[in-house]
Amino acid sequence: MIFIVDSGSTKCDWLAISPNGEQLFEKQRTKGMNPAILNQKKLYKIIKKNDVLRQYKEEVTHIFFYGAGCGTENPRQLLKDVLEDFFPNCKAEVREDTYAAVYATVGNSLSPAVVCILGTGSNCSYFNGQNIEQRVKSLGFSIMDDASGNYFGRQLIRDFYFNHMPENLRVSFSEKYNMDSDFIKYNLYKQPNPNAYLASFAEFMFLNKESDYIVALIKDGVRLFANNMIMQFEEVLEGVPVHFAGSIAYFSQDIIAAVGDEMGFKVGHFERRPIEGLVRYHSEKLAV
Repeated sequence: MIFIVDSGSTKCDWLAISPNGEQLFEKQRTKGMNPAILNQKKLYKIIKKNDVLRQYKEEVTHIFFYGAGCGTENPRQLLKDVLEDFFPNCKAEVREDTYAAVYATVGNSLSPAVVCILGTGSNCSYFNGQNIEQRVKSLGFSIMDDASGNYFGRQLIRDFYFNHMPENLRVSFSEKYNMDSDFIKYNLYKQPNPNAYLASFAEFMFLNKESDYIVALIKDGVRLFANNMIMQFEEVLEGVPVHFAGSIAYFSQDIIAAVGDEMGFKVGHFERRPIEGLVRYHSEKLAV
């Protein structure tokens, strides 16, 4: 049994396939397993809580794990150790989530592209057809992650408290979320995964996308991301497509396309959930 795993900071999807690529049972979902944020004990607890993962732990031979927070060696090794300890007969391969986005959006052609992730967090890399190049190292959600869910959540909360949000949206926002200052500070500073907490507010944008305020908010975030991340790659000005993965990108396609026209880069494919593409990719590799 082989597990293909796609994890953000908020949620983590597990698909089990046979060596010939057949899906064995229903996709499993756990909390996100970001080893840059969570310690060994918490990562182990997340897996152990799922009954199906516990049931098949002895039968798993390979795990291909793609996740947020897996871009540097120490967190990557931490998660690999947790996986190989919980699934005692498996060999785990842990890679950053950018590779999942590449395989899902580029497809079997493996042609050069700039590949962006806009989900709970954000990232951008150049895929040269074989390897990924990153020219800006991420410093995490509190400093970077432009145009991500946690970025937009932070902007929405700030605009609410600074009275920059239109009054009708302020009313709706306060009805949908607990905007008590002590509650917000408790979740930001005393609870795990503050980035996922911030990202939970981003849904509000897509429920109110007809608002000029929301359109401007998203467009400003995408411009910031494009300036800081996409435009670092001179290849985009030579016509290399820019693909996007993640729910924030998926629900902002029209705005991203408009920013692409404005800034001169070619928008390619959008993939909300990369895991289906990952299954195709690994099934083909296993069949060779």
